[in-house]
Amino acid sequence: MKSAFCSACSTISRSLNPNPRSLSALSGLRSTVVTPPLRSFRSRCTTRAPPFRFRSSVTRCFSAMSSGEAPALPLEKQFEDFRAQLEDSVSLRERIRAVVLEIESTTRLMYSSLLLVYLSRPLPEVLDKAKVHIGTLKDQYSRLADILSECPDQYYRYHGDWRSETQTAVCLLAFTHYLETGNLLLHNEAGEKLGLNNSQFGLDIEDYLVGVCFMSNELPRYVVNQVTAGDYDCPRKVWKFLTELNAAFRMLNLRNDFLRKKFDGLKYDLRRVEEVYYDVKIRGLASGGDSSGDQDSKKSDDSEVVH
Repeated sequence: MKSAFCSACSTISRSLNPNPRSLSALSGLRSTVVTPPLRSFRSRCTTRAPPFRFRSSVTRCFSAMSSGEAPALPLEKQFEDFRAQLEDSVSLRERIRAVVLEIESTTRLMYSSLLLVYLSRPLPEVLDKAKVHIGTLKDQYSRLADILSECPDQYYRYHGDWRSETQTAVCLLAFTHYLETGNLLLHNEAGEKLGLNNSQFGLDIEDYLVGVCFMSNELPRYVVNQVTAGDYDCPRKVWKFLTELNAAFRMLNLRNDFLRKKFDGLKYDLRRVEEVYYDVKIRGLASGGDSSGDQDSKKSDDSEVVH
């Protein structure tokens, strides 16, 4: 029975593996595979690469940082200077603006005093109230000059901060001067009243001219009020004054800018005064003084306004 069992096992093994030599060959092949030593493999894996060498400039940078010296950064230093300059400029503008607000407030008070002339108040009373503010304006411009003295040769950099207020001040001074004398306030006279006669901080010519043009805007209303009050000779005086002023402005080579627009307004102010003057003259209310050449002047002025 034992022999029969062995023969059955051998039969089953031959049916599963008909070529037993291949299995023995495979086992022999496995035995012939050479496995590399573990020590040599580790030695190859742990072999270090040559060290990376930094550039000389980077080495110097790190050596400077290790020694406590910061590397030079010209771009950062430049913008740091810009930041300091801009902060100083903003601080200076705030101080200028504080004084300019005071100048603006004073000009409003002075203008409100001059408005009384349209109510047929006595002229000396009106002028006295207006002249009180001239000294205040001079003190304020003196403070403004002291602030600008901290940054010499920077007048036109900050000039726009007080340009409009200066033009208004010149307008009020010129109107006050005309009511008092009947003549035009000159440039040097306006500078002395405002304390702007310094070479470093003076009265700009364009500001003076624009202020004179602003003053002419008040004269047509003044003429109408004076005629209503019974002063029929006032239109002739104002017409003569504006005619001479218009002729003087035509000596200037004005471009298409703000001053040229204000000069165009002066021409229309002259036209309005002419209409009142000739209306009074036709009605026989005007005096006969200085009436020669009025018609010729009217024709020439009409041509100037048209052109």
